[in-house]
Amino acid sequence: MTGHTRPAAVACIRGGQQYPDLRGTVAFTPLRCGTLVTAEIEGLPDSETGFFAFHVHEKGDCSGAGFPNTGGHYDPHGREHPLHAGDLPPLLSYRGKAYLAVATDRFCVKDIIGRSVVIHSQPDDFTTQPSGNAGSKIACGTIRKL
Repeated sequence: MTGHTRPAAVACIRGGQQYPDLRGTVAFTPLRCGTLVTAEIEGLPDSETGFFAFHVHEKGDCSGAGFPNTGGHYDPHGREHPLHAGDLPPLLSYRGKAYLAVATDRFCVKDIIGRSVVIHSQPDDFTTQPSGNAGSKIACGTIRKL
């Protein structure tokens, strides 16, 4: 993979009222044919599976309890879940920490500036419409250009 060596955008993740210690960073680095998404998260709650759904949402408003203003998954092409541009692989927690690196051709960095990254309380089932039965929103960060 070739592209820029530095991220062009970042989202600073913060947990909601129930998870004030949940925090992290999601970086977006342009590639020749897409985007490298890297996430470093800590403070994830205990869960039965250790998996947490992880998506880019259409709106960047992380205000309010439960982050009600983020809209749906980023989906500029009108596809069904899990083929939305904003559908990302789940986070896997180990002792409350998760690291993820994934290359995607579903969006370019410029397309997601001002949108949000959301972590959900449950794993994504990759089937249920429109959002994978992923549970409540437990953390959010607005994607900002660097």
